[in-house]
Amino acid sequence: MKMKKELNEKEARVKAEAYCSVAERCRMDVVGKLYQWGVAESCMDGIISHLEREGFLDSLRYAKAFVRDKYRFNQWGRVKITQALKMKQMESFEIHSALEEIDEEEYGKILDALLIKKLKSIKAATDFERNGKLLRFAASHGYEMDVILCRMKLLELGDEAFD
Repeated sequence: MKMKKELNEKEARVKAEAYCSVAERCRMDVVGKLYQWGVAESCMDGIISHLEREGFLDSLRYAKAFVRDKYRFNQWGRVKITQALKMKQMESFEIHSALEEIDEEEYGKILDALLIKKLKSIKAATDFERNGKLLRFAASHGYEMDVILCRMKLLELGDEAFD
């Protein structure tokens, strides 16, 4: 069986630059790729430092892009986004700064659309049961409880609102 050739530091640096040029990456993504490519651990810190110095890798820029994409396209709430960034070993100040980029009006509208869409598929005997299901659904998408309750109140989730 043919063994994979181990990359030297220069080859790995060039390959990592190309990898980071395609899309925003975090430090953890790059380290994972370097391991996958068989780069020696002794070279990794130098490669990461080079990528950060040259602007290929920027944790705050990554966090802001991640937040923007997850709340707009995946319709995630702050709680779920925060958890995902913590799993990527992002610093607390980076997470906090990135979350400040969320436009409150757009965030509310996204949650409203999610709630309205889900409302159409919910089977419930009472308004209480229906609202409980909506609440759990929105919470599972990572929205904060106070925001969910506020948006549900604004939407006036009576039967006549969505007929």
